[in-house]
Amino acid sequence: MTSCTDISPAATSTRRVPGRFETSSGYAAVLSSGLFAGFLVTVAVFESSLRGLGASVYTQVRLIELDRLGGLAALLLVPAIAAAAALTVSVTRRRGSGRWLALMALLLLLTALVISAAISVPINTAQQGWSVLAPPGDWSAVRDRWQAAHVARTTSAVLAFVLLAAVTTPRRRNPEGTQS
Repeated sequence: MTSCTDISPAATSTRRVPGRFETSSGYAAVLSSGLFAGFLVTVAVFESSLRGLGASVYTQVRLIELDRLGGLAALLLVPAIAAAAALTVSVTRRRGSGRWLALMALLLLLTALVISAAISVPINTAQQGWSVLAPPGDWSAVRDRWQAAHVARTTSAVLAFVLLAAVTTPRRRNPEGTQS
């Protein structure tokens, strides 16, 4: 039999622990946002390597990129937003300590979506009509605008991933039962 003095402060805490739904949505949010952020970083690195190329080469490479990458971006972003939203709702209902981080991560993913819809997708759509033999005269200005928007959404996605990882990483407790 144990006495009251044998119970650790951590065992008497009124803090509710994450349930299965929160844990699952947390894993899904970290995985999908990490894949999305990694994809965007890869595209950013690849795009930066194209900066020194001429109009025809840039246009040809962009046309190849546009063949599949837009669909992949949507395939990765939609689940990231859904999982981050589910995690945010769950953490907020539980009044968990990470609710503001989860909300900020969700807002950052939504920012990436807005940047995509408002800037990147319209430029992508216009670029699909470009000719490799006769790129438009303002091709470099269009490229620069797309790349600036891409850096903004990549930054948003990477920050969202970091915040989601922070929310879902369990905090260690020291022997006295306080968080470290």
